[in-house]
Amino acid sequence: MKIPKRKLFLLIIFAYVAFSLYAAYNVFFSNKVISRVHRVVKKETPFVADEWNPWEDEEVEYNSALNKKRKAFKQYMARIDRSKPKRYKVQIWGKAAIGLYLWEHILEGPLNPTDKVAQWREGELQSGKVDFSFYTGPAVVQGHVPLEMNSLVLVLNGREQQKVSYSTRWLEHVQALVQSNTVSHVAVVLLGNEQCNNDWIAPHLKRNGGFVDLLFLIYDSPWVNDKDVFQWPLGVATYREFPMIRPNAQLITSNRPYLCSFLGTVYKNSSREVLMNVLKQSGLDKECLTTAREKWVPQETTESLRRYQTALAQSELTLCPVGINTECYRIYEACSYGSVPVVEDVLTPGNCAAGPSSPLRLLKAAGAPFIFVSDWRELPAILERERGISQEQRVDRRRRLLEWYSGFRQQMKERFTEVIEENFFKTV
Repeated sequence: MKIPKRKLFLLIIFAYVAFSLYAAYNVFFSNKVISRVHRVVKKETPFVADEWNPWEDEEVEYNSALNKKRKAFKQYMARIDRSKPKRYKVQIWGKAAIGLYLWEHILEGPLNPTDKVAQWREGELQSGKVDFSFYTGPAVVQGHVPLEMNSLVLVLNGREQQKVSYSTRWLEHVQALVQSNTVSHVAVVLLGNEQCNNDWIAPHLKRNGGFVDLLFLIYDSPWVNDKDVFQWPLGVATYREFPMIRPNAQLITSNRPYLCSFLGTVYKNSSREVLMNVLKQSGLDKECLTTAREKWVPQETTESLRRYQTALAQSELTLCPVGINTECYRIYEACSYGSVPVVEDVLTPGNCAAGPSSPLRLLKAAGAPFIFVSDWRELPAILERERGISQEQRVDRRRRLLEWYSGFRQQMKERFTEVIEENFFKTV
């Protein structure tokens, strides 16, 4: 049967419209979600045998060498860590005035508070591998010092019996600390007896069964062996508040009005009487500043200390006659002002060492640029030569003396520190 074209055309249009309406309905009104799943299929890789690497041996050698370098570097860094200087801690208890000379003049440490009459003063400094801490003053009493380390230096006075009794009590206190394992190492800086009678401390030395490892002893004691007993300088009279003098241009270059000076006690039938008579008989007392007193006075007044320091600063030479011992504070105080000490070089009675370098063997060994006399009758000739020295020569001599004294103190600082390090920490 033949379908008319018109009907066929209408049928096609009807089918198209119906399909369009159905499609529109599904797009805009149907809630059905059509999902598509995409499957990824991993292709199987056929087995391939390991390929030969022509550089394999070289890579192994390279990695081995690299590991060796890394190991060597770690060992090098470990050696650096081990070679770094270790710091050690030592505490100093100053129970004698010479402790101030040790701390301020030799070690050049600070003190707080700066008030000299303070009941408690303390300071810290580093010297070599050692961190030192220092405590001094009347308030520093047994059992009330903050002991934060196991190495201790005790500064004591053993010049007379009363001082010996006081020092012995401190030694007994420290001995108890050693016995309780609170303290492991002990050194003593001792102002010894002027006649070198120091037997009272001998039982406390480790070599005699005691606990004191090291002894730094003032005056020419026959005990000095530079192993466990070392000689120490007397220094300036800090107990009279003699200060630390800082050299300046005026101190070095000024014109000093006096050839020499001596302010001190003149004992009956002593060489000091001879000295004063020589000055008077030769008329040199007019060119030298002298003040004599008959009785020794332990403390200076502010005015007497000022006069004494002025005399040192205004004289070319400072006369240093012997007392009970040849070594005296005046020697070091003259050096502080660049005034050349004229030292009576004779042994005094007692048990101090007698040898070719005694007395004053420590200063002589250090090359002290002093003028030594065996008799004060040599003084007029010395002062006559002094008159002929030019100002330029005097200035140069002062400079050399001040440099020597500074170097001497530095030498003692290094020696003290090294002895402490070697004896306290040699097994650390």
